[in-house]
Amino acid sequence: MKKGIILKALSGFYYVEDLETKETIQCRSRGLFRKQKITPLVGDQVEFLVEPDGNGYVMGIDPRKNELVRPPIANVDLALVVFSVKEPDFSPKLLDRFLAVIEMNQIEPVIVLTKLDLMTEEEKQAIEPIIDYYREIGYQVIETSSKQEFGLESINELIKERIVVICGQSGVGKSSLLNSLDDSLNIQVNEISKALGRGKHTTRHVELHKLSEGLIADTPGFSSLDLDQLEPIDLSQCFIEFYDLSEQCKFRGCLHENEPRCAVKAAVEENEIIPTRYENYLQFLTEIKSRKPKY
Repeated sequence: MKKGIILKALSGFYYVEDLETKETIQCRSRGLFRKQKITPLVGDQVEFLVEPDGNGYVMGIDPRKNELVRPPIANVDLALVVFSVKEPDFSPKLLDRFLAVIEMNQIEPVIVLTKLDLMTEEEKQAIEPIIDYYREIGYQVIETSSKQEFGLESINELIKERIVVICGQSGVGKSSLLNSLDDSLNIQVNEISKALGRGKHTTRHVELHKLSEGLIADTPGFSSLDLDQLEPIDLSQCFIEFYDLSEQCKFRGCLHENEPRCAVKAAVEENEIIPTRYENYLQFLTEIKSRKPKY
């Protein structure tokens, strides 16, 4: 039995890279998976065999460390959360939403800021305290400019030997960033954009491409940012600085909303937590509480 990783899933076939030979083998999954309602995913570490006629079969799937629904991919190590500082303007609320979803899936997030060359000195001074806060609570923040090509070496180092997704709002420069990291991706990104485009009969699929000695998903990150998988208590754990403070709260399971002697609310009052971060948390909490119960 051989060991491999699924790089692409399309029309019932799984394209598995042999971890030893680095050859890509077209495989089908064994029928038992369908009976057990198990679907192999891009990113899965698998056992497979190749029969004398050349047909390959996925025979077993190693335990996953995580699994995303959209895009359907497993074992993601790193999420590059790409946000521009201008055109479109930086949105702390949207950033906090991305971070909550990524933390929920136990994926390491790295914040990548683009278009820094477009800011005036006054705009830089306005945004710096917010960016500094994310660094202070433990997030790595990389400042980049595709035109001037600074910050790219740090990203290349992070990607090595890891499975990576890239996410962020439209227009922030995700494709430009990828092309700056590896100019051979230029054609691929354009082709992917067309292949995944707007046609009614288009088949959407995820594919891992080799980049900077790692693997990066071609679908630009999360297409869904809903909080459906989160319960209220889970949300507080996805705000990493809240989680650290929660041990000091009077009540176990404190939601940091109306409870007395809440360490998080005290930190907000002492300006140890920036107001926008807490306000965004409360909005997400209300959203989760008001959703319809699942049956």
